[in-house]
Amino acid sequence: MRHAREHMLGLTTRPARYQRLTRRPFRGVHTRLLADIVAANLPPGSRILDVGTGPGTIPIELATAAPQVTIDGIDLSAQMIGHATAAARAAGCDNRVTFIAANASDMPFPDSSFDLIVSSMSQHHWSDVPAVVREIHRVLRPAGRAWIYDARLMLHRAEHAARREFPAAAVRRIPVRTGRLPLHLFARLAIDQAPA
Repeated sequence: MRHAREHMLGLTTRPARYQRLTRRPFRGVHTRLLADIVAANLPPGSRILDVGTGPGTIPIELATAAPQVTIDGIDLSAQMIGHATAAARAAGCDNRVTFIAANASDMPFPDSSFDLIVSSMSQHHWSDVPAVVREIHRVLRPAGRAWIYDARLMLHRAEHAARREFPAAAVRRIPVRTGRLPLHLFARLAIDQAPA
C-alpha cells in the first residue's frame, strides 16, 4: 500500500487543481531552482532528472531556460504525468522533455544516467527516503550533482540518508531565500560527487 503522504489528500489525481494551489507558495523555490540550474552552466547534451515532477512545471520552464539539456520528469501519479506530457506538447518542448509515471524508490533508468538530479517540494512526501536517495545515487553519473529543495525543517531525513549513501561526496544544506524577507523557510540539500 502506498503511503498517504504520496497521495497529498487526493491532489495527485487533480493536476490542474494542484498547480493552482501550489503555484504561488512554491514559486520562489521554483524560481531559485531554475536560476541555480542555469547558473550551473551544464554542457550541451547534459541530462537532468526531476524527481516528483508533479504537473511538470520545472522541466517545461527549464526547456526554455536551458535549451542545451534534456530533461526527464518522474512522478508516482499517472494523472500528473498525463497533464505534464500534454503541457510539454502544448509548450512545444516535448522533443527535449520526457515524463514517466514511476516510483522514485524504483526508477526505470539505467545506472549513471543523469548529470543533475533535482527535486522540488517533493521529498517530504517520500515514504521511504533512504530508498529514494539510494536510487538517486544509482542513476547519478559519477561526477554528477543532486539538489533536493524542500522546507528546511523537512530535509533532515534526506540529509542523513545522503551522508550514508554518498560518503565521498560533499553533502550540505544550503538556505534558500525566496522573497524579500530574510527568512529561510526552504533549503537545498546539495550532493556534489567527487569526479571519478
